[in-house]
Amino acid sequence: MISYDLKGKTALVTGGASGIGFATARMLSKFGATVAVNFLADDPRGPQAVNRLVDEGGKAIVAPGSVGDAGTAARMVLKAIDELGRLDLLFNNAGTPGTRRRIPPPELGSITEELWSQLLETNLLGVFRCSKAAAPALKSAGGAIVNTASIAGLGRAGSSLAYSATKSGVVSLTQNLARALGPEVRVNAIAPGAVDSSWMVEWTNEERQQSIERALLKRRCQPDDLAEVVLFLGFGAAMVTGQTITVDGGLTL
Repeated sequence: MISYDLKGKTALVTGGASGIGFATARMLSKFGATVAVNFLADDPRGPQAVNRLVDEGGKAIVAPGSVGDAGTAARMVLKAIDELGRLDLLFNNAGTPGTRRRIPPPELGSITEELWSQLLETNLLGVFRCSKAAAPALKSAGGAIVNTASIAGLGRAGSSLAYSATKSGVVSLTQNLARALGPEVRVNAIAPGAVDSSWMVEWTNEERQQSIERALLKRRCQPDDLAEVVLFLGFGAAMVTGQTITVDGGLTL
């Protein structure tokens, strides 16, 4: 693992209470950054995550609020920046599949207007809202944005066709935010494959085993595998912007 000296640096991690978000917040904290951890206001895992980071010797603050609501998202970002004092990294990780079971593409009848609205508001518009609100502070700091896309947004079937469409949108939005915010701010994305983390979609043991067998590295990604790439894109990779980095152990190959 690459080591970073992040003392004096700050980060806002949306969807930071568990999984990839928490692993990234923890890694940022380990290297000295002060981290604002975003989570839904009624999620008890949020304060627990912040307390854990502090107990481990890190600096972290709570940043509750739904990125799926325009006013709430902007207020959450601005309040977090105010408390942090500056912003060096925005990790737009919050997202939802909107379903507990995978909806195969032929099941069009299961793709409702409500599902589309929820996924668009959270997975795509949430990325834009937080990035827009954070842009002035990130420009001032010469910071970076990293978005969580998915291999589902790169032509693979995800938990639903609506989910895949929103993640394709994140890939495109990443490119255009890079155009909008350069040269001061770099904007990139990660595209996770099969990840062992808490997630609403209930995968069977057979499906998990198949994802291991199909991956060239013969294992599923762990949240820390993604966190390493987020830190690289956030605080290394000085000439990388507008890119989506696939992190899937060779699953899509």
